[in-house]
Parts: sequence; C-alpha cells; structure tokens
Amino acid sequence: MRGRFITLEGIDGAGKSSHLAHLCDLVRARGHEATATREPGGTAAGEGLREVVLHHPMPPIAEALAMFAARSAHIAERIEPALASGSWVVCDRFSDSTYAYQCGGRGLAPDAVRALERLVHPALQPDATFLFDLDPAIAHGRQRGQGRDPDQFEREQVDFFRRVREAYLERARVEPGRIHVIDASGELVPVRERLARAFERAFP
Repeated sequence: MRGRFITLEGIDGAGKSSHLAHLCDLVRARGHEATATREPGGTAAGEGLREVVLHHPMPPIAEALAMFAARSAHIAERIEPALASGSWVVCDRFSDSTYAYQCGGRGLAPDAVRALERLVHPALQPDATFLFDLDPAIAHGRQRGQGRDPDQFEREQVDFFRRVREAYLERARVEPGRIHVIDASGELVPVRERLARAFERAFP
C-alpha cells in the first residue's frame, strides 16, 4: 500500500523543524514506517542547491527555479520511492513554502509557481500539511536567541515574514481540508499536543 505524504510549513522561527522527529514518532505509533526529509535538500543535488538558495541572493524567479530543481530531484530520488514502498514521508517544507516565500514574501506571480508545480509534480500533493503559525515578531526574537549565523531569508525584516505568514494563512483558507493550522506560540510540549490533535484529525 502506498504511503502518505505529510509536510510541515511555517515562517522561520516558528519551530516547525523541532517537531519533525515527533511527527515521525506519531506515524510509527500507528504501525507505519516514517521517512524524514527536508527541502530544499533531501538529495545530494538538493543539498547543494540549498546552499546556493540560502546564501546567494538572486531574483525571485531564480529562487523558485532553484527550489523546483531541487524538488524535482527530491521527488524522483527520495519521496516517490519511499511512498511506493509504503513508507509515510514527513517533509520539512514543500511547494507551499515557494508560494509563501517567493510569492508572498518576494512578490513573484503565483501563476509562475503553479506552472512549475504542473511541470515538476502534477500528480503529487501532500495528504496533510501542518502549518506552524506564529507572530513574526515572536519568531524573530526566537531566531536571535539561537546564536548562529542567519541565512539570507532569516536576515529579512519582520514585514517580509508578515507577508510570508499571510500567504501561508491564505493557502490554509483555500485548502482547509489539507492544511491544518497549529498555534506555534508558547512552550514546546503544548505545541506538540496541538500537533498530535491535528494529526488525529488529519488521519482519524
């Protein structure tokens, strides 16, 4: 039986990546194999493109093209084989991120991303997406406390992340059956409890 495809989304600083392993545990508790991966990345080519996208500024359309180049390799080499084997794939970011960051944040026309979706993964969409929602001002404060060099997206101002957040929430309004919005404010344990409840709603 084909596995399920789950994605995690949210602005930088919302804490979604810290819940990846926990979500895999929820999947395994159901008796399924779980494959954890991330975007951009997931393959040798994808990780190389990740370094380019995160650390070398470029026009929005070039960012989107690089993201989808990495995504194409990721789907072919990692995601589809895992799903075909019956594993549930849990991915940190997917195409919703491109709509949020390159369209919402950078101003790229959504039609450009829709065209790339049709080209790269016309038949593949997440079965469920968990969107970790957080006020950008709070997310910015979290990032400053991490004590590491930020990438080019993390260095953006709060207004940029407000646009990204609104683009995410608009997608959730359009696709409420797929995108489950999780309040990412507060401590880790309550957020994980909200995630567990959302997981039960998505896969009853």
